[in-house]
Amino acid sequence: MEKKRVAIIGVTGAVGQEFVQSLEGHPWFEVTQIAASERSAGKNYLDAIRDPGGIVAWGVDGEIPEYIKSMDVRRIDELDVSQLDLVFSAVESVAARDIETSMAASLPVISTSSAYRYEEDVPILIPGINDEQAELLEVQKKNRNWKGWVAPLPNCTTTGLAITLKPLLEKYGAKKVMMTSMQAISGGGKSGVSAMGIMDNILPFIQNEEKKVRIETKKILGKLEGQKIVDADIQVSSTCTRVPVIDGHTESVFVETATDIDPAKAKELYDSYNKTISVEGLPSAPEKYYAFHEDPTRPQPRMERTVGGGMTTTIGRVEKLDIFENGLKYVLFSHNKKMGSAKGAVLLAEMLYKKGKI
Repeated sequence: MEKKRVAIIGVTGAVGQEFVQSLEGHPWFEVTQIAASERSAGKNYLDAIRDPGGIVAWGVDGEIPEYIKSMDVRRIDELDVSQLDLVFSAVESVAARDIETSMAASLPVISTSSAYRYEEDVPILIPGINDEQAELLEVQKKNRNWKGWVAPLPNCTTTGLAITLKPLLEKYGAKKVMMTSMQAISGGGKSGVSAMGIMDNILPFIQNEEKKVRIETKKILGKLEGQKIVDADIQVSSTCTRVPVIDGHTESVFVETATDIDPAKAKELYDSYNKTISVEGLPSAPEKYYAFHEDPTRPQPRMERTVGGGMTTTIGRVEKLDIFENGLKYVLFSHNKKMGSAKGAVLLAEMLYKKGKI
């Protein structure tokens, strides 16, 4: 199989570095061009990620892959789109809109930014959850007269919630959801979280996060009807907090369902999804999409973040919910820097490649 030629934009940032690692030795995709800001352009990758003191600012686990160390970082306008098949965008949202618009005129773009998430002709895709909405990409191309398209990932807090709700909605008719997140400091974006602010502390508010969770969850779990997505008929309320955990988002979820459900039925449901999930066999897919724990002390970030290479969503503390006629409460863990970010974007690219979209 001839590999698809890909570029990473924003390659020197934290998400860009995750892309670098996630694409190392990939059987389907080959990184042939990389780009970043003016500050980094013109340097080789290794020099571009050194801080002013000469220390390599490598922000992910493991070593810098050999394949990219000596690759030259280009300005974004220097990318040769005629020699590319796909672009991964790891750019902050303010700049992402213009950059992704420019790239999508010629090429498919898979993005970790929110720049295009809320457009009517743009699906927010999670492989294995709403694959059918990928057909909207053809509508997007036609609407905008592009040769490519933009496919954004959801907010990383939305990811775990939508993944765990999909089976419940489909089988038991989820109606109302209340969620409290306990989000890792690595999800704080470019500006990050100050050490003094988070040490011995919990930050009870994250700007714009709760609105994103509400809108994105309903869209992801919705149905493609004609040339648009009809939001799922589900009410979502969340409280998003930042906690002193390095990597991985934990969420406490209360779900009211239309029909009766209990922990045993939930375990059977998630086990059945593991056997039929559409991502099975894709290079970045975990052996198990869902991990279900009956141990009430799980999930825990330090124990779950390596499961499935960070791509498995873990569910525990599953109990019948007495405050609703029907429903469950549970705790989930989702890796914000893996499934919720670059590696999840690579999985999405694999799903779209398999569907013939790339």
